Amino acid sequence: MAIDCTPGLAPAVALFRSLGDPTRLAILSRLAAGEARVVDLTGELGLAQSTVSKHLACLRDCALVDYRAEGRQSFYTLTRPELLDLLRSAEQVLAATGEAVALCPVYGTPAASPAGVGA
Repeated sequence: MAIDCTPGLAPAVALFRSLGDPTRLAILSRLAAGEARVVDLTGELGLAQSTVSKHLACLRDCALVDYRAEGRQSFYTLTRPELLDLLRSAEQVLAATGEAVALCPVYGTPAASPAGVGA
């Protein structure tokens, strides 16, 4: 019988899963600079409107972003300034570890294969 070693960690796991997508991180990074509309995000990030909207919905569900309506437009903002501290801390951890996480065989980015290999 397996023992659950994670009681009480479910909210943190959900938070880090919500941050574990490159598109959501890009949206959050952009919103760190100030509020934006979906059309702003699609143009600046080069993503489809449906993609941006889907990820904003996820971030809203996690209460990490919110919006205000102005006429027919919605302006999205970060809801928690502490999120910026968390992202800065993550950058510091990555810098301190030499970005070893990126080389992690489970969660990292696969190393590019040398030219001609597998081609």
